[in-house]
Amino acid sequence: MASTEPTEIAHDDELELKVTRWEVDDGVATVTLSRPRSHNAWTARMHTELRHLLQRAESDRAIRVVVITGDHDGGTFCPGADTAALRAHADRGAYDAGTPDDIATPGFGVRDEFDADFASFLGMETVTIAAINGAAAGVGFALACWCDLRMVADDAKLTTAHGKLNLPAEYGLSWILPRLIGHGRAADLLLSSRIVVGREAVHLGLAMRSLPADEVLAAARDHARRLVTTISPHSLRATKRQLAVDATHDNPAASIRDAQARLEKMMGERDYREGTAALIDRRAPDWHDS
Repeated sequence: MASTEPTEIAHDDELELKVTRWEVDDGVATVTLSRPRSHNAWTARMHTELRHLLQRAESDRAIRVVVITGDHDGGTFCPGADTAALRAHADRGAYDAGTPDDIATPGFGVRDEFDADFASFLGMETVTIAAINGAAAGVGFALACWCDLRMVADDAKLTTAHGKLNLPAEYGLSWILPRLIGHGRAADLLLSSRIVVGREAVHLGLAMRSLPADEVLAAARDHARRLVTTISPHSLRATKRQLAVDATHDNPAASIRDAQARLEKMMGERDYREGTAALIDRRAPDWHDS
C-alpha cells in the first residue's frame, strides 16, 4: 500500500484545451465537457484534458470544489464513448484507451486502491460535483458516479449501457454503484442496463436533487460555493479522505482511530479557533487555510 499522504503534483498548463472548458470563480472550478457537435461524446482527448484539469485543481489549494458538466449546446452531459471509437474497437477486436503515456495522474500515489482511472477521484483532495444536465451513459455515467456529489436534470436519461454492447460493467461501476445506492438497486441497473431518469436517480439515492436541465449547473455551483464558504478547507479535505479510505475497509475501529487522530491535530489549528469564534459570534467564518 502506498503512503496515505498526497504526492507532489506537477502539471503542464500549456496543454491546449480542445474538447473541454475551464473556469474558476471564488474557489470553485467548472470543467465543461465540450464536443457539442457530437453531443459531448467521450474521446481519449477528452479523458486527457479532464485529467489535466483535475490535476490543475489539485495543485491549487485555492480551488476546493470542481463542478463537471456537459456543454449545453451538446444537449447531454456525456452519452458515452464516441461512436467512431466504438467502431474502431470493434474493428480492432480489442480496447485501446488512446491516451498518452504521460497523461496526468491526479489522485494517484495516495493509496494503491485508488491508482486507476476514475478510482483516482477517491485519492483527490478536491471535492467533485457532477452537474448532470442531460443524458449520461457508459463512461459518462461512470464519470458521474465517481464524483463525490451529483445533481441531475429532471428528464436526464442515465444508463450503464454496457450490457447492450456485450461488455462488462465498466470503470469500477460494480464497486462504486452498490456503495452509492445499495447492492440490490445497483444489480438492477448493472444487469439490465435500463434507463433511469433524473427524478428516479434522486429516489434511488444516486443524486442529491433533480432540477430543470437549465438550472442544474447553477445549482451545483451554488452548492459548491456553500461548501467553500461555510466549511473549513482542511475539514473538507479531511472528510473527503475519510469517506474514501473507509469505503475500502470494513473496520469501524480503524475509522474511529483515524478520526480521533485527525481531531487532535485539527483542534490545534487556527481554523478551529476561527470556526468556534464564528459560531459564538454568529457570523460567517474567515478561513485561513488555502
